[in-house]
Amino acid sequence: MNIQINNSSDDPIYLQIKNQIKAQIISGELKVGEQLPSIRFLAKELRVSMITAKRAFDELELDGFINSVQGKGNFVAAQNRELIREEYLKRIESKLQEVVELSEIVGVSNDELVQMLRSYVEGKYE
Repeated sequence: MNIQINNSSDDPIYLQIKNQIKAQIISGELKVGEQLPSIRFLAKELRVSMITAKRAFDELELDGFINSVQGKGNFVAAQNRELIREEYLKRIESKLQEVVELSEIVGVSNDELVQMLRSYVEGKYE
């Protein structure tokens, strides 16, 4: 498991940890049933407090990405395909919002924007 902390990021450290683990689970880099490092080990490796690491794991568990087994550790949970789809839809919507904002700045009409997307999807946009 590879996690990089960016101290200049606007995101809190626990959220950076959470998002990177979530991305590794969604991508399949971390497999269902795979044991995650202990909170203590993760905190030591990342040079963060155990409270920070625990918060990241607690939120991942609340979101259904990991299961905590008392005395054994944290494991990647079986994924609900709809949950993963929803995560990707949120990311797509965020990027589309950025595209809309950029298009407004340069005066691209909605019709032009739709045509650009259609052409891109069809592989004709260059």
